[in-house]
Amino acid sequence: MLLRKEFTFDAAHNLVEYHGKCERLHGHTYRLAVVLKGSPDREGMIADFCEVSSLVKERVISRLDHAYLNDILPQPTAEYIARWVWEQVEEPLRRPNCRLWEVEVWETATSCAVLTAEDMDHA
Repeated sequence: MLLRKEFTFDAAHNLVEYHGKCERLHGHTYRLAVVLKGSPDREGMIADFCEVSSLVKERVISRLDHAYLNDILPQPTAEYIARWVWEQVEEPLRRPNCRLWEVEVWETATSCAVLTAEDMDHA
């Protein structure tokens, strides 16, 4: 079973290793999804939505919202942001009944990067 929690944050970046319009400073309203896979515990939950929300807000959103992402990642593509998010939340979200399964970073309404547990298991 999957449990999904979504967030939004506003941030600016420029892609210094990319040659095109995104190499110039610009911003996005990003959408972030954190997905856990597991089995409901004795309380009937994979994880408490409030606990997941609090942890992601503390470890990720508080650092990325209204930030210049190049100060955090040298090449802040959606792909690298997804990996960075994974590194911030994977361990603290691990439970006996579940684990982090997927991180999605939506840069626009039609474009996103998806990082899965399988990707990280083979990294």
